[in-house]
Amino acid sequence: MSQDHEKDDTPNNRRSFLTTATRLTMAGAVAPVIGLPASSAFAAPMQPVSGGAPTDEYLEASSQHALDALEGAYGTHKSQRRNHTKGIGAIGKFVGTSEAREYSRSQLFSGETIDVVARFSLAGGNPHAEDAERSPRGIGIQFRLPNGSLQHMTMLHTPMFFAKMPQTFIDKFLALTPDPATGKPDPARFKEFLKSHHDNDLQGHFLATVNPPVSYANSPFFGIHTFKFIGKDDKVTMVRWRFVPRDGEKNLTDEEMKNPPKEFLQTALFERVKRGPIHWDMIVSVGEPGDPVTNPTLLWPANRKEFRAGTLTLTDAMPQEQAPSYGINFDPLVMADGIEATDDPILQFRSPTYGLSYSRRLRDL
Repeated sequence: MSQDHEKDDTPNNRRSFLTTATRLTMAGAVAPVIGLPASSAFAAPMQPVSGGAPTDEYLEASSQHALDALEGAYGTHKSQRRNHTKGIGAIGKFVGTSEAREYSRSQLFSGETIDVVARFSLAGGNPHAEDAERSPRGIGIQFRLPNGSLQHMTMLHTPMFFAKMPQTFIDKFLALTPDPATGKPDPARFKEFLKSHHDNDLQGHFLATVNPPVSYANSPFFGIHTFKFIGKDDKVTMVRWRFVPRDGEKNLTDEEMKNPPKEFLQTALFERVKRGPIHWDMIVSVGEPGDPVTNPTLLWPANRKEFRAGTLTLTDAMPQEQAPSYGINFDPLVMADGIEATDDPILQFRSPTYGLSYSRRLRDL
């Protein structure tokens, strides 16, 4: 795909539909194949991104298929991430609270000041994406704990994800793959995806009705998945977390959406850190029996018990090529003692997919 094609069709025909988020990771280069659930309505074999006859192979969810689908939709960009390609680096600190220590023995909540490396990004594989597009904003954070271990968090500005199973992720990017005859995605194909994958509905509605934030500093970020907090007595508590900006949440107005500057997120962040540190409060929700713990497309009730688990403070930002985050893959399964994963199929799928993505990125060097 030429750059001209990408500039022409991506913002209006493909990027406006994109509602996915991944990060690259070192862990695991190959995922086990996860078969397509029998209940899936998207039963017709889809075209492989390499062209040729349709094949049942792409009715299996594997890391290779996920990366092939992304590269088919966006092409590859030398030495850059396959997803969340456009980004900004940042550094700062995190301090946990005593209340969080009642639920988790993680050193993240020790009360000590913990160094962090972060990266803000736009979803999708287009490094020239417009900052006002209706797609998820993301943040990846690496917490460097006092004992030398690491804790990663990868979050979106949407409260939910768009896929409850890996196959939905793959099918979406196959549906966004340009038709060789036109150089653009087939609208009918994407319409069929929407009709057959209703796990996409909630995030799609959010992105269509909530304007993007004016700045990363004014954006909340949601952990999307359910995790386990492990206490000193090995007690397990199901939790979800979000980071709430102390600068306040602020979105572009409808008028600003009519003619927004193409590049404003990096400029806004650079200008904001010049005025002083940027703070987010980490808010943790405590699950109750019956709350969904393996489906990141569903929200928990708003009346769940919540507490402040810590404060993230970012003190500097820099272009991603010069940032410490450049070589980090924000695998959400990099977790220190005291926080554990659930059996969420999407969460489990992310780690090996990021690993393969990172290996392809290294291949470009």
